Amino acid sequence: MKKILILSTAVFGLAGVAAQAESVTVLSWGGAYEKSQVEAYNKPFTEATGIDVNMQAADNPGTPIKAQVEANNVSIDVADVEKSDAVRLCDEGLLEPIDPDTDLAAAPDGTPASEDFIDGALTDCAVANIVWSTVMAYNTDKVEGSPTTIADFFDTKKFPGKRGLRKSAKATMEMALMADGVPAADVYKVLSTPEGVDRAFKKLDTIKGDIVWWDAGAQPPQLLADGEVVMTTAYNGRIFNAQVAENQPFKIVWDGQVLDFDLFVIPKGAPHMKEAKEYLKFATSTQQLADQAKWISYGPARKSSAPLVGLYQDGKTEMGPEMPTAEANMKNALVNDFEFWADHDTELSERFNAWLAG
Repeated sequence: MKKILILSTAVFGLAGVAAQAESVTVLSWGGAYEKSQVEAYNKPFTEATGIDVNMQAADNPGTPIKAQVEANNVSIDVADVEKSDAVRLCDEGLLEPIDPDTDLAAAPDGTPASEDFIDGALTDCAVANIVWSTVMAYNTDKVEGSPTTIADFFDTKKFPGKRGLRKSAKATMEMALMADGVPAADVYKVLSTPEGVDRAFKKLDTIKGDIVWWDAGAQPPQLLADGEVVMTTAYNGRIFNAQVAENQPFKIVWDGQVLDFDLFVIPKGAPHMKEAKEYLKFATSTQQLADQAKWISYGPARKSSAPLVGLYQDGKTEMGPEMPTAEANMKNALVNDFEFWADHDTELSERFNAWLAG
């Protein structure tokens, strides 16, 4: 059965569009982040179009795309992935191309999407929705004193206790180098050399016996809450959610944060291509990206969204200072070099896994 539905003219520029009551499957990261997408994107999208959104979660949504496309058995319509994965998958011909000025909505003032997204937010096959970061955080009830730098994360004499780290070379190695005194601006230059790689692993060696490894974004806040670790790396939005929504005694240390984008992609052969493109256009529109910041402390990837960011859903917490890109939080921040990781991910991951097993 088909419905004739009126879609938002602000988003689609159409007075009316016929849409089948289909569904679209979106693969994301789960947890508080997924909830922010459900509230800001999915519910209003279904209300506007009649298209249901089937939300699924994975530890890394970029992982199943290659296997599904190559097997010609694609079940994902839209996936939320890290930028290095978006670039790699696009280079391998596994993603649909995205033309920002035909596939994405213009800003409310008519500015084309190609001019409205912040630098680095658009690629040939992907469009960013958020700016997020990997940060260091600690449980104030479990730590004596106040860690203030990424070096403190590696100082188990001054701040004893277990450390949580993502079981991944990405961000972990950059943080190790910054903790070892490498300025953020020089990290990738150093990491591009064999000596720099050795230096990162030597720094990681200093806490290897104290590390509790995590894979999924929901794990670090739980590790802190359960007392399994006293400090951990984590996605900033997960810690914010634990602090504000769950009243956990956690504190973020912004020094040494690693900034990144998350981007939407459409796998080649997506089973609901039309609906996937409608979802992409809607979810990355100015108001929807601003609305997501009501639910989690990730910055919107559109310039026109930033002035619309206001209070958290509690109606009292100003979200601006909680964003990774707030001026006070950027004093020693590193922007993830996606080209570096697109080129070096395989070799560094192999070295990392060998180090883990050694």
